[in-house]
Amino acid sequence: MELTIPAALARGARQFGGEPALAEPGGPRLSYRELHDRAATVSRALIAAGVAPGDRVAIWSPNTHHWVLAALGALGAGATLVPVSTRFTGPEALDIIGRSRARALFVAGRFLGTDRLGTLRTALSLANEEVDQAAPGPHLGVVVRIPVEPEPADAAGHPADQEFGRVLDWAEFEQAAGRVPAEVAAACAAGVRPEQVSDIMFTSGTTGRSKGAMSTHRQALAVARAWAECGALTSADRYLVVNPFFHNFGFKAGILACLVSGATLVPQLVYDPERAMRLVESERITVLPGPPTIYQTILDHPGRADVDLSSLRLAVTGAAVVPVALIERMRRELTFDTVLTAYGLTEAVVATMCRPGDDPVTVAATSGRAAAGFEVRVVPAGPDGTGEILLRGPNLMLGYLDDPAATKAAIDADGWLHTGDVGRLDAAGNLTITDRLTDMYICGGFNVYPAEVEQVLARLDGVAEAAVIGVPDPRLGEVGRAYLVPRPGQELDEAQVLAFCRERLANYKVPRQVRLRPVLPRNPSGKVLKRLLREEPDDHGA
Repeated sequence: MELTIPAALARGARQFGGEPALAEPGGPRLSYRELHDRAATVSRALIAAGVAPGDRVAIWSPNTHHWVLAALGALGAGATLVPVSTRFTGPEALDIIGRSRARALFVAGRFLGTDRLGTLRTALSLANEEVDQAAPGPHLGVVVRIPVEPEPADAAGHPADQEFGRVLDWAEFEQAAGRVPAEVAAACAAGVRPEQVSDIMFTSGTTGRSKGAMSTHRQALAVARAWAECGALTSADRYLVVNPFFHNFGFKAGILACLVSGATLVPQLVYDPERAMRLVESERITVLPGPPTIYQTILDHPGRADVDLSSLRLAVTGAAVVPVALIERMRRELTFDTVLTAYGLTEAVVATMCRPGDDPVTVAATSGRAAAGFEVRVVPAGPDGTGEILLRGPNLMLGYLDDPAATKAAIDADGWLHTGDVGRLDAAGNLTITDRLTDMYICGGFNVYPAEVEQVLARLDGVAEAAVIGVPDPRLGEVGRAYLVPRPGQELDEAQVLAFCRERLANYKVPRQVRLRPVLPRNPSGKVLKRLLREEPDDHGA
């Protein structure tokens, strides 16, 4: 069994050869042999650009074939992958690129009307102007612009600059591969070792500062295989990936799950229910994972009856409470033979998962049983069996990048990861998530840590204190509500607060509601009593 991602890609080329590996709507269709060769071209071009084994390569771009090739090419060159959320603002992305000391960056050109590289330059300028904040100091040697949307006719070129090194278009970058013999890239790929770090997935911590969870090649492949085995993926499957590649759900349970099973990867650039349904029909999609909102929007779409969705066989969901009625509708109205739920986090990826044959109540009410070699404990178990969820196993992250204190706080001396989630185990080993020890909430399938939002709000003129909680939302599961105490003599309004947040935070982190208060409820030690804030009625005005 191959234990490195380059070796798994080579095996895929041998085993599946001319069978389809990637089918991008409106883009290229690559066989497994072609995927291997195109990724090798990227490896050669990165080597030509000075990327050496052990260097970090960041990708800040949406779901296109370029992301797949960049990732597999970087890993084949012996580099470590640093995915960056496309929902991040320029300052958020710059922080990760700088702290990871990335030597190369693949960045979307214009995407959703925004020039990502331009936002990085602006963010660096702003950071240099902040008297209380040091610029992160990117170590980039080369930047590759990925074509996503047409550039304006009057767009200027992309000159080199001191901060970001050489800037190349994708075509220029691939041409550079000609300077490096194929044998050199093949030797780099063969030199990758199973325990080498394959990726650093950044996630916000409860302190508000993102942390980079490090995983090895062996671990990345092991969780991908576990996910694929639970879903019974084969080379006959066609997998529509609506989950972003920058997330473990899109990368390891998406790209790598297809790689180890021979399934065909069909990426969707931006989720849209009508477009997704049309792709299911035209591409004969069999596998469609995603958060519960994905299925809800399809089920409730007025045009669903006009589209043939009969090819669907497997759905995998999680990241939020899943109503039993939704599972039943998915099986009844969308013809899914198998609907599974799962539980994982950046530090553990796939910790538990349901199995084919589980009944709707088990699928909806639990996150299944231990998977990918994990052990699951709940401590201390109260009278109802509820306690904090602890995880241990061979596929637990190595630790947080450059943060031994945070690593020690998360993983105890016996190797147990303290997740901060609260749950219970039934007699069959199925895990039910009941609450969270932290204040983290989930908006549209993405984790939001209030401390990070509160730090941003604290920088708004006129704000004396800020507290953020998650409140129920029928579409997104949970959204943020910000409680603000204005400074004496200052006035704040909701529009001003939200506009300030949108400039500095990814959309899913931006609060949807603002409440103004003269004081915040606190306990004797001065800690804000968020429990009391959560008990307030939803219609309490600002």
